[in-house]
Amino acid sequence: MKPQDIVFLVVILVLLLLKRFRRPKIFVISGLICIALSIPLFAFWIFFTAQHLVWYACGFFLVAIILLLVHNTK
Repeated sequence: MKPQDIVFLVVILVLLLLKRFRRPKIFVISGLICIALSIPLFAFWIFFTAQHLVWYACGFFLVAIILLLVHNTK
């Protein structure tokens, strides 16, 4: 992992966990932002960082799905 990937994960996860952890909408928006940021990187052939952004988006979507399932079972 590159240093910018670690900083990105720490900053984003800390902000999301401290601000609004129980709102899946925030995680979905974060995932969409990651995908939107990865598109220009793929266009400029910066595959390593773009691929990581896609994986982060997948993680954000997974957290949102888990939160939605937990909220719907209550």
